[in-house]
Amino acid sequence: MPAVDKLLLEEALQDSPQTRSLLSVFEEDAGTLTDYTNQLLQAMQRVFGAQNEMCLATQQLSKQLLAYEKQNFALGKGDEEVISTLHYFSEVVDKLNVLHTELAKQLADAMVLPIVQFREKDLTEVSTLKELFGLASSEHDLSMAKYSRLPKKKENEKVKTEVVKEVAAARRKQHLASLQYYSALNALQYRKRMAMMEPMIGFAHGQINFFKKGAEMFSRSMDSFLSSVADMVQSIEVELEAEAEKTRISQQELLSVDESVYTPDFDVAAPQVNRNLIQKAGYLNLRNKTGLVTTTWERLYFFTQGGNLMCQPRGAVAGGLIQDLDNCSVMAVDCEDRRYCFQITTPSGKPGIILQAESRKENEEWICAINNISRQIYLTDNPEAVAIKLNQKALQAVTPFTSFGKKQESSCLSQNLKNSETENDKIVPKATVSIPEAEELIAPGTPIQFDIVLPATEFLDQNRGSRRINPFGETEDESFPEAEDSLLQQMFIVRFLGSMAVKTDSTTEVIYEAMRQVLAARAIHNIFRMTESHLMVTSQTLSLNLPVSHSLLLIKKIKDWLALSPEFQSPQEKSLSARTFLKATQKAKRYVMLLIWEKKLLRFKRIQKHWLN
Repeated sequence: MPAVDKLLLEEALQDSPQTRSLLSVFEEDAGTLTDYTNQLLQAMQRVFGAQNEMCLATQQLSKQLLAYEKQNFALGKGDEEVISTLHYFSEVVDKLNVLHTELAKQLADAMVLPIVQFREKDLTEVSTLKELFGLASSEHDLSMAKYSRLPKKKENEKVKTEVVKEVAAARRKQHLASLQYYSALNALQYRKRMAMMEPMIGFAHGQINFFKKGAEMFSRSMDSFLSSVADMVQSIEVELEAEAEKTRISQQELLSVDESVYTPDFDVAAPQVNRNLIQKAGYLNLRNKTGLVTTTWERLYFFTQGGNLMCQPRGAVAGGLIQDLDNCSVMAVDCEDRRYCFQITTPSGKPGIILQAESRKENEEWICAINNISRQIYLTDNPEAVAIKLNQKALQAVTPFTSFGKKQESSCLSQNLKNSETENDKIVPKATVSIPEAEELIAPGTPIQFDIVLPATEFLDQNRGSRRINPFGETEDESFPEAEDSLLQQMFIVRFLGSMAVKTDSTTEVIYEAMRQVLAARAIHNIFRMTESHLMVTSQTLSLNLPVSHSLLLIKKIKDWLALSPEFQSPQEKSLSARTFLKATQKAKRYVMLLIWEKKLLRFKRIQKHWLN
């Protein structure tokens, strides 16, 4: 006999949409079989009870046997032999139509009873297990929803423990119910074949034994045929017994797993996170806005396909596109006092969907996988190797590397030497400066601010119409002439990369080290958005403004800034002339990072609410 389709018991615990979709096919097949069994039983009961209308009853039976081929079973693989056998039985019934007189006792024992047992025992068992499986799935969904709403407060540890135990018990109950339900559906594919043929064997024997004439007419041709059919049924029964034993052993092995399989967030202290994933699949909670201030969370199955994030609800045949992950960014966020939430941001900087993972491990693996996909690693020949290599480079990028500062210092010294040779007739020798270590300049783990954000109090001040306070500690001197009164002025468009607190500001190495850490953090977290500002250089002042809100970020006397730069230190230049101004504007782009990272900005302690570690 050809092999039949089966539900894999190993996939019962995961309960993925693919498994549910295949399960619906088996359930549809069981429903079709139930309908057909009821119809076949009605036909047999009509044969049994209609002694006076035997001819009509056998004709209906013959038609019903032929109808098996037209039932369009979803799992009809391997039914060709059954169909051909039923076709032959239909011909026999037509030939015996004129010979039936009474079949009460023999038909009741050999034809009606087996199909009744199949309907009452096998089909009823499948229907009962389906209801139990539905109840177990509903309990599991309710317990997971309750678990997902757990707050992060430590004083709720007792409630958390109870909810975790409830989730584990519900998951175990669902696993047991699904194993029993899947096994019954698999066994039904074998019993279906036997149930369709055993009654007809009894019917045929009853006809031969009951009618002598019928026995004389069909005994020679029917004996060999019935023998072959009996052998076929016996072979199916042997396969069923072997499959039942295999199923029992498989159930024992699957139920003997460790408790950590049922317990969510089992290894929260030290999860084993795989940061080199280029594809990921699993259940997540999706945040949906239902109103201006109201939201709902829906537990759905998500998976990545190429550079896309897909979502597939239960019962759906295929998944739908949720988010294009190419060049996007992802970060952990705090949302509605829920744990393990992260948000995906589009390449344009627009906030995207917010998702919640089941555990800390799942949360970190989803973030790493989306980061890897956003870099389009999946398009390479060996994406796994590329992901490992990029993650190793990212770890090296956040490791202090003092040679970067040394290279910058040497290049600055050589450039300063060339400038001094062209501007001055004599060269002043410089003493060798020892380069400090990175830990001496910036404390390890110092947070980084990637955007210039006004504090809430300053927004309130602006709404009241008062003057904005300079966040860098600078105040605009009323004695400074306005820009329109200055004869010499030039504006540059600059972009803010980031800021962080430092230990010292007496050396230029701290600027290079801060720049290195900010650029490395942007590369690791895929942060490409930068705040655009206007740098205005006049003969008196240097100012930094936001073009949208016209907020003053920095104002500095140009003499103080020139004194900060060793290239502009000259005893002969006591006042700023047109030549010095041109020199300042030519060096403005080169020293724009130095301006943003100067002493008072480096001491700026206002930190954005969310930090990217």
